Amino acid sequence: MSDLRVDRVETVLLDIPLRRPHRFARTSMTAQPVLYVFVRLAGGVTGVGEGVVPGGPWWGGESVETMQLVVERFVAPVLLGRHVDDIARIQRDVNDVVAANLYAKAAVEVALHDAWARCLDVPVHALLGGLSRRAIPVTWALGTEPAPVVVEEALGKIDTGQHRSFKLKMGAQEPADDVARVCEIAEKLAGVAGVRVDLNARWDLLTSLTYLPKLVDAGVELIEQPVPARELEALTEINAALPIPVMADESLRTPGDALRLARMRAADVYSLKTTKSGGLRATRAIADVAAAAGIPCHGGTSIESPVGTVASLHLACAHPGVTWGSELFGPLLMAEEMLVEPLRYADGSLHLPDGPGLAVELDPDKVRAFTRS
Repeated sequence: MSDLRVDRVETVLLDIPLRRPHRFARTSMTAQPVLYVFVRLAGGVTGVGEGVVPGGPWWGGESVETMQLVVERFVAPVLLGRHVDDIARIQRDVNDVVAANLYAKAAVEVALHDAWARCLDVPVHALLGGLSRRAIPVTWALGTEPAPVVVEEALGKIDTGQHRSFKLKMGAQEPADDVARVCEIAEKLAGVAGVRVDLNARWDLLTSLTYLPKLVDAGVELIEQPVPARELEALTEINAALPIPVMADESLRTPGDALRLARMRAADVYSLKTTKSGGLRATRAIADVAAAAGIPCHGGTSIESPVGTVASLHLACAHPGVTWGSELFGPLLMAEEMLVEPLRYADGSLHLPDGPGLAVELDPDKVRAFTRS
């Protein structure tokens, strides 16, 4: 086995262009900023992790710039000289230095798992309990554009056989206008594709109880995070009022959050994101809590590049409770392929690659091309 001591921690910031603008309730982007963290071991093995947020600090309070600062100044010194398989105690010591910053911690934690698994010549999912599946269905996320634009994009995906499930972003318009837009889209896609919506925590309780039943009547099959993260009582009331599942995202970051949501019966589905929860182990713990409570999980996305996407894929394929598919579409939205060997999307699903660690290799030319000067 190679020398397991961490010898160097390096970071690089990139801006990866997108195929089309991606619009959220509060912002939009034409390129995805990404932080790559490389953990290099004395024996020559290198692991990589990704720090990324969907569209900037509006969502989780972090940005790739803050992540880089935290990793380089505060986290890297804790890692140097430590054995890469000592992840639990490394995380404890990092938490003593950095209180929050879960996105930055996730990038480092995934890189540690990648390096450790490569030393053992096993895939990362072997460190997470082994395989439950080898692929996971992928829902395509659509922005807040007008209905004809969204329908055209969705039908194009259906025609090519890439996707048959779509999530619509809401919250950028007045509720009545937004609901009319989504109802028009749902009507056009009825019988050929599933439609879900994501409010990104933009509505209050009264608005939700007024307008969400109209989406149910239109055939929407799932509502994601209608109210702000801390309004768990409101989320609980909405979940009790609707006959379709409500999914928690912004309200769910830690295993403690998972337990509180389960006790309150505030959500029917949990959206897992290794990014927002600080890495693979904490996300697995959330999935364990959900499984104990009988709550299915969904593989969420922060619009990761292939590195962060495949890390989430390893977790989704390892945990038996991830039965509500995924949104791991980030690499498909990007205009450039960042890997030497692309991830395989086929038959509406993302398939697990074979090999040690994360089982992917970044293309060094592409990394150089999109690195910030």
